[in-house]
Amino acid sequence: MAGDCVIELRGVWTQIGANTIHRDINLCVHVGEVLALIGESGSGKTTLLRLMLGLGQPTRGTVRVFERPLQGCPADDLKRVRQRWGVLFQEGALFSALSAYDNVALPLRELRALPEEVIRELVMTKLALVEIEAASADKLPSQLSGGMVKRVALARALALDPELLFLDEPTAGLDPERSAGFVQLVVRLRQELRLTVLMVTHDVDTLIALAGRVAVLADQRLVTIGALWDVVDFPHPFVRSFFLGHRKRCAKENVEQFRRALAHGRQAA
Repeated sequence: MAGDCVIELRGVWTQIGANTIHRDINLCVHVGEVLALIGESGSGKTTLLRLMLGLGQPTRGTVRVFERPLQGCPADDLKRVRQRWGVLFQEGALFSALSAYDNVALPLRELRALPEEVIRELVMTKLALVEIEAASADKLPSQLSGGMVKRVALARALALDPELLFLDEPTAGLDPERSAGFVQLVVRLRQELRLTVLMVTHDVDTLIALAGRVAVLADQRLVTIGALWDVVDFPHPFVRSFFLGHRKRCAKENVEQFRRALAHGRQAA
């Protein structure tokens, strides 16, 4: 595989009891790209994501992030590797008893290396980066809209200035307007921060806006990986069903037009 792999999976098999979840998965997420992982419910997307986060181990094969194998990685080494990535969990996963401010401050405080005044400056900077006003910093998650929860969760994911960002269903639960606004925010931040992004999503609009490549998980394998406009033509029942009614929108010229509009801060139709 290429030497610029931020995430690299080689010959990954995952078995739970007699059930095979993944069979011979090979994947490279290149520096600076956005790779989207799609698949039907129960296909093993979340399990594969957990392997990349070091929250599980494959039955066979290797998972490397920043060229470090995660299996058998000493706890201190794994902690250092994790400080180089951020994770936006599905539904935000904010701590309900902590304010927006304290949720974002948590990974900074866990470093045990920064005085509180520095943490405050960093937290307010991250909240501003995701367009959360200072007046909302002391609010609990229950006092925030769904879109604001996602933005605070994104600020927390960016707290340690990561090189790699994991997005798990980033627009799930948002109405179309808030979803479009959140995607525009991610587009801007990726450009400004030069992030590598691994994204799990079921949303075609998000794919059109963000995905450099799309990997399709089906039949326990990655059945195809490529540009969105190539993947839509792959002859597989899941692919046909997933993109039903969207193939014209996923044509190369339409995707490029849409992304140019987003890059200029406009919402394309």
